[in-house]
Parts: sequence; C-alpha cells; structure tokens
Amino acid sequence: MATTTVPNSGIAKLDAEPTYGKSLFRDSMERLFRNRLAVAGLVIIILYILMAVFAPLIAPKPFAQSSLADNNSAPEWVFRIFPSMKPLGTPNGYIQVVEFSDYPLGTDGLGRDLLSRLIYGARVSLAVALVGPLVAIAIGVIFGLVSGYMGGWADNLMMRIVDVVYAFPSLLLIIIMMAYFRSGAFTKPEMQGTFGYFMFQLDNSMGGMLFIFIGIGLTSWIGLARLTRGQVLSVRELDYIIAARALGAPTSQIIFRHVLPNIMGPLIVSETLSIPGYISAEAFLSFIGLGVNPPTPSWGEMISSGASAISSYPYQAIFPALALFIIMFAFNFLGDGLRDAFDPRMRGVE
Repeated sequence: MATTTVPNSGIAKLDAEPTYGKSLFRDSMERLFRNRLAVAGLVIIILYILMAVFAPLIAPKPFAQSSLADNNSAPEWVFRIFPSMKPLGTPNGYIQVVEFSDYPLGTDGLGRDLLSRLIYGARVSLAVALVGPLVAIAIGVIFGLVSGYMGGWADNLMMRIVDVVYAFPSLLLIIIMMAYFRSGAFTKPEMQGTFGYFMFQLDNSMGGMLFIFIGIGLTSWIGLARLTRGQVLSVRELDYIIAARALGAPTSQIIFRHVLPNIMGPLIVSETLSIPGYISAEAFLSFIGLGVNPPTPSWGEMISSGASAISSYPYQAIFPALALFIIMFAFNFLGDGLRDAFDPRMRGVE
C-alpha cells in the first residue's frame, strides 16, 4: 500500500485498492462446489437429463421394437456378473448369448433391448422430478408467503386448508383416480363430450402420466407451504422488513422483493430433498401396474417385469433398479450439499 502527500495540505493519503465482500449466494455456491458428493450428484443428474433429452439419438433401438427370436438373451459379460445364469451350450443352459454390439445389456421377455428401454425410462422419472417441484413452488411458496405474512384469521384459515389437504394420501388418491378414469367406462362412444372422456383421452395422449402428475401436484405443495410460512414468520418482523413497511412499500413488493429472496435457501434445499420421493412414487405406481401406458418404458415397470423372473434372469430387474438407485442418490447428495451450502453457520468455514 503506497502513501502519498496531498499538495499544499501536508495530509498523507493512503492509496489502496477497493475491496469487495462476497455475496451470500456466491459464498454458498463456492461451498457447494467444494462438496465432492454434491458435485458428483449434480454431474449425474445432468448426464441423466442429457440422456433423456437425446434418447432418440443415444438409444441403439426403438424402445418398443421386439424380436421374439432374441427374447431373454444376454451378452457374455452379463454371465460373469450373474454366475447363476446358464448360457446355451453349457449343462442346463437356457439363455441365448448375443453380441454386445447387438444388445449391450441384453433383452427382456419380449425381445426388446434393455439399454434402449432404460434410456427412454429416464424420461418418465425426470418428468416426475420436474413437475413435482414446479407445482410445489408455484402453489406452496405463494400459499405459505401469503399465509405467513398476513397472519391473523387469514393465516389460521389457510393453514386449516393445508391440514385438510394433508389428510389425503397422495398414492391412494392417484390409485383411485386411475381406477375410475381407466375403468373403461369412458371409452364408450356415448361418453364423448363428458369430462371423464376428456380426461381419459388426455391421459392417453400423455402416455398415462396425467394422473401421476395430478396426484403428485395435489399434495406436493403442502410441506413446502408449511416451511415457507415458518420462514416468513421468522423474518417478517426483522428490521429491513419494518423499514420497508415504514417507507410505504406495497405488500406485494415486500413479499416478493424482500421476504422471498431471503428465505429461498431452505426452500430450495427442501424441494431438492423431496425429489427422490416423487421418483419413488412413480416407480411404485409403475411397479404395481398403475404407471405409464405400455409399451412406454418406466423403470418401475421394468423392475416389476424382471422381478417375476429374477431367479432365472436377474439382470432384467437389477439394471433398472440400479438406474433408479443412482438417480435417487444423486438428488440426495445434491440436496445434502445444498443444505450445507445454504447453512449460515457454515459461512467462512472451509
């Protein structure tokens, strides 16, 4: 640091470069990217997203293309992992050996390429992982902001609504809707023009995902609404909020420009940690046969099909289960990293 003297004054002046502090967001992101597990989870999620988006270019074959001559076949390397499987040409052999270039992971009972179906199945799980948080943020955050900031009778009424909706189990709600709208009653010509017929056709056009989205959307926002309300209650009486009210700022401006940016950290962490729950709910519904419409692949449906013959063809259930396991753990690792990154007690800690 250099020292100079101002002419005709005799006053010494320090020449120093201005320094800038780190913002809370930048400091949080730096902590996040120092967390190796969180970064690994983020990389895996990005790879899965790219795989789902570019599935037609990556998948070796169409997901519905079958070859009955190659059903229940596997490449040679699969037999090394599952020694209980017996290839044809050996004592008690029953599985056809195929070339790795033809079927890298083998085929299912209908002769469909497992790798292609795994790649396309990522679309279903990631669609649920996207829709759940979007609905939760769009409804739950707004609901919690208004409830927590308004207080009084409005807060009490809105929280009672949350309690009522919380009483509906999401999986049971989805099962009831699917059983009702997919019962076949709305496929008759005389039902055209009715709400049930419209919902049935819309569900078909979406490959059977509509009621999964509705069921998850109806209940996914409840936890986020409660968390948002609690966060708002903790900040609405702080000095900067009181100052904004004293300056005459509109309520909407206070909520969205002063309150919301200061509570986003916990909300992002909470919703990231909720995503594995959405994915597992879809996988469970597909496992019991209430997921997407065949032949659209879903990891849950693939696990269900493979589980029925797991003693003879274990790879048909293990490979989709591994794909599901990896993406759920990736979101868990990322959520844990975000929780540590946004924790104010970790600020400045290496």
